Amino acid sequence: MSKALERREKLRVDLILAAERMIAERGLAGLKTRDLAREIGCANGAVYNLVADVDELILRVGSRTLSRLDQALTAAEAVDDPSPQATLIRIAVAYCDFAASNLELWRALFEHRMERGKEVPDWAISEQMELFRHIYRPLAALFPQRSVEELSITARSLFSAVHGMVALGLEQKLIAVPQPALRREISALVRATLDGLVAGIR
Repeated sequence: MSKALERREKLRVDLILAAERMIAERGLAGLKTRDLAREIGCANGAVYNLVADVDELILRVGSRTLSRLDQALTAAEAVDDPSPQATLIRIAVAYCDFAASNLELWRALFEHRMERGKEVPDWAISEQMELFRHIYRPLAALFPQRSVEELSITARSLFSAVHGMVALGLEQKLIAVPQPALRREISALVRATLDGLVAGIR
């Protein structure tokens, strides 16, 4: 790699890291390319020589957030009780804890909307969908008779229920729930859901 390409790649990494810090501190609405350019020491217009547009920059930050979430969920899987029910509960609680500890970056994953007429690129969709394996695998062990499509729908439904509780529980308004209580409620929700699904196949 030439020196010029090395400098460009370093500046690109610096830009993504600066954007990550800015979103973590200010939220997605506080992301300003002019401030980013000043922080990494380049002209405002030069930002668009490093990424195609703000959408790509936000997706690159999101990619880093998803990678860290993946690590957190993987760590939650690797605990003593390997039963599918216990694993799914740990994963749900780990998701809650990650969201609470990375609130603005986590929110940005769901608040970001692509510019009108543009679609989310395949690489970003693939990264998002890859995380569903954490839910899919224990569900497949719990319900071996279900088809791939059925398991996929159940995985998405379970995620939606947990995500909804986390999103509302962490709202910094009257509906906010203290994190210890939220963790207990999420555990109870996942346990009750799985008990009901198991009972339904008996």
